[in-house]
Amino acid sequence: MTTARLRISPELRMFLPATRRHEWQDVTPDNTSTLGHHVESIGVPLTEVGPMLLDGRGVPPSYQLAAGDVVDVHPVPRPQQLPEEPRFLLDVHLGTLARRLRLLGIDAAYHNDMDDPALVVQANEERRVLLTQDRGLLRRRALWLGAYVRGSAPADQLRDLLERFAPPLRPWTRCTACNGVLMTVTKDEVEPHLEAGTRRSYDVYGRCASCGQVYWHGAHSGHLEEIVRSARSWAHGMS
Repeated sequence: MTTARLRISPELRMFLPATRRHEWQDVTPDNTSTLGHHVESIGVPLTEVGPMLLDGRGVPPSYQLAAGDVVDVHPVPRPQQLPEEPRFLLDVHLGTLARRLRLLGIDAAYHNDMDDPALVVQANEERRVLLTQDRGLLRRRALWLGAYVRGSAPADQLRDLLERFAPPLRPWTRCTACNGVLMTVTKDEVEPHLEAGTRRSYDVYGRCASCGQVYWHGAHSGHLEEIVRSARSWAHGMS
């Protein structure tokens, strides 16, 4: 036998080409390429891979495959453990998800005009998990940590992120426009920025410490309230 076999878990088969979306993948050891290289060569980003087991023992991505090896490739365990509370950076296609994360008080940086190299630089410098649906971006060697966002609808994407990283939720504490922290202010401090109806109807206000955007209780639509309720129910279900 001149090949090795990779057994791909069901959760990872979505990354395989449609014509090769099978449990077993044959690869050819060449005494140069690592196990990690072989896994990525069939389409699976290493950011999505958890334990890889050879005869029941864990082997690292740097392992050199030998002919006849059979390796079970599993997904990252959920929730994924990080050394500190997760902070995120989202690519240009995930603006709605970024706003929803901020709504929940999760630190989510986002720019609608940043190219891939700049994203990697910021993610590395600020130790943010880079969120994307671009598999090529996840394969950049310089990137310290990234994650593929599953789902096409923002609600599905949000649930995927909450299940994967289980970040603490602090709704209504971040600016959805810029990610800044909201500070409690008095009505007098923000009165010049308020419409007459708002001044009459509300007494409790917050203001973004970064961009100055003013928020008040009741300024949030039922749609936003539902996002928060759903996120809390998902988090409760995972605890």
